Amino acid sequence: MRATESEENYLEAILMIKLKKDQVKAVDIARKLDFSKPSVSYAMKNLSEKGLITIEDNNIDLTEDGLRIAEEIYERHQVIAKILMSLGVDEETAYEDSCEIEHRISQESFDKIKEHFQKKN
Repeated sequence: MRATESEENYLEAILMIKLKKDQVKAVDIARKLDFSKPSVSYAMKNLSEKGLITIEDNNIDLTEDGLRIAEEIYERHQVIAKILMSLGVDEETAYEDSCEIEHRISQESFDKIKEHFQKKN
C-alpha cells in the first residue's frame, strides 16, 4: 500500500511523538504539525479506516503497516538531512528540505544515495 504525502506526514509525526511519549493524542499531532484539531481528527479517521493506525481510549497507535511506512519516511528524513548537513547546509534548512525530498525520491535513488553516503563515512 502506498500512502499519500499527507498520510506519510501524519504517520511520521505519530512515530516521532511516540519516540518521546508513551501515548499519542490527536492534540499532540495537531501541535507537532501545526494543524487544527478537527483536521487531525478527520485524518485520523481516514488512517484508521485504511488500517494504518488504531485509536483506543483516545490513544493513537501505528499498526504494522503504519509503522513500516512511518519508519521508512523517518529514515529518509534523517538520512537526507544528515547528508545535506555534511554538504554544509545549515540544520534548519537541511531538515526542511529533507521533508520535501523524502516524499519524492524513489526507493532506488534513496538506497543508492544512502549506500554512497555510508561508504564515505
